[in-house]
Amino acid sequence: MPKVTSKSAALVALASLFLSLASARPQAQPPSESELRERSLRLTANQHADDEALEQYERIERHVTRTSGANGRVLDDKTYRIVPNGAGTTKILVKDGDRPVAPAEYRDQLQVLAETLALALKPNDPREKAAYAKYEKRKHDRAELVDGVKDAFTVKWLGRESLNGHDCDVIQLDPNPNFHARTTLQDALTHATAKLWVDHAADQLVRGEAHIVRDVSFGGGILGKLYRGAVFSMDQSEIAPGVWLPARYQYDYMGRKFVFTFEEHRYIEVSRYRRVGPPKQALAMVQDELSSGKSPAGDP
Repeated sequence: MPKVTSKSAALVALASLFLSLASARPQAQPPSESELRERSLRLTANQHADDEALEQYERIERHVTRTSGANGRVLDDKTYRIVPNGAGTTKILVKDGDRPVAPAEYRDQLQVLAETLALALKPNDPREKAAYAKYEKRKHDRAELVDGVKDAFTVKWLGRESLNGHDCDVIQLDPNPNFHARTTLQDALTHATAKLWVDHAADQLVRGEAHIVRDVSFGGGILGKLYRGAVFSMDQSEIAPGVWLPARYQYDYMGRKFVFTFEEHRYIEVSRYRRVGPPKQALAMVQDELSSGKSPAGDP
């Protein structure tokens, strides 16, 4: 199945498409080609900057899995500290439900993080080479997805709305029948529609919702399927001047892996972003935490 990061990447990438139709004023005529090009370049540059910034920000994520329905029963509720490590992220369990992890367990996790960050400073180490290669592959897949998005949909500007205090252009995206996917992830785009809310002044995605309207097959259907009716959404907010990062994800879908059916209903709330910098700087921070026995990210 596609990774969560790929799903969120698709929602963020779809935002750039609004520039091919949305104008600078609710009742204005479509902008000129030069205006579209200028705003498109600005939005793309903003998103690239946000993606790079995310690699240097730690955050707190609460992952809640529940049963289906508006009043679904909670099956799992865990809170993690997510720290960039130079080749992805390290996930540190902070709470299991309402129960904080034991201080000794939290310290053990910090120690593992310190070792991972130290390894990131040894680019010739075979373990770091392998981890970095996988990380680069994920980034490459994301880039291919973004490249496909610009051609995968037709767009319709629906108007302007206020959302979470932002004046937004609202955009409807539908599959482009003339698009030919080159990768599995790009093919998944042809099975979806989306609705986007894009901050009009900042050219940043405020909210995106994607709906799967046709089953998505993997490995010709042998490996599995993602059934139609799946819904994925992401909300973003400005966490520092000019830096917009995810605040909430939600996934509701059913599928099949080989012969086994499954369903997942999960939301992830993201908060307490803090810039930790590249691995060398993050390592110094973690070593200070280990020495002091305290963490500014939350009580273990």
